[in-house]
Amino acid sequence: MQRLIRAYETLVDPIRREEYDRRMMILRPEVRFDYRDFLRSRPDDNEFQSRLVFYDLLHQNEDEALDLYDRLCERDGFDLRAHLDREDFMDCAFLLAEEYERRGEYDHAFRLLTAVIEYEFDQPYFRHFFTEVVEKLRALVCFKMPESMPPREVIHCIDEVLLLDLGRKELAFFLKKGAELYADIGDAVTANAYLQRGLELDGKLPGTKKLLDRLASLHPV
Repeated sequence: MQRLIRAYETLVDPIRREEYDRRMMILRPEVRFDYRDFLRSRPDDNEFQSRLVFYDLLHQNEDEALDLYDRLCERDGFDLRAHLDREDFMDCAFLLAEEYERRGEYDHAFRLLTAVIEYEFDQPYFRHFFTEVVEKLRALVCFKMPESMPPREVIHCIDEVLLLDLGRKELAFFLKKGAELYADIGDAVTANAYLQRGLELDGKLPGTKKLLDRLASLHPV
């Protein structure tokens, strides 16, 4: 572990990296330290492999990073949070979520984004950039998931989001989407309950008149 930390600190510190490179050139001119090879040298070490996932994401090796992360998740009890420090985990999880979203694996993206949000609420890290995380979650759950997932699965994700302290307007938006999905499956009673909860949080919630008209035309089940 200490060896890994020293190598990582050398890599990210320009002065230490330059000193290291100069020293290695004097001693062995043909030798270059390759941090990626260093991490790959321990394929059974979850710590090294977690760092490799993060490193590859930062160096445009996204497909390799996701493939490795998928394999790591198949290992008994693997949890990325246990092998990266808090800030690195949050950055890594956000980048992984972006790549899973790009692949259309929305459930994986959702799990990672909600983990990031929970960490942010516990202790702010992204701060003013956090709005981008919330916007990505909203776009994922309210627009992309409904296009390819059954309504009840998306509603389950919305219910999980409602447990997060995202703010009144944000939660109202998710509640309205939940109402629309319940309307899609013909459950006007639950749809109306979700919509009313949304209006309690945001009385100016847009698009509600059209939804209310739609609900009025449905027969409660």
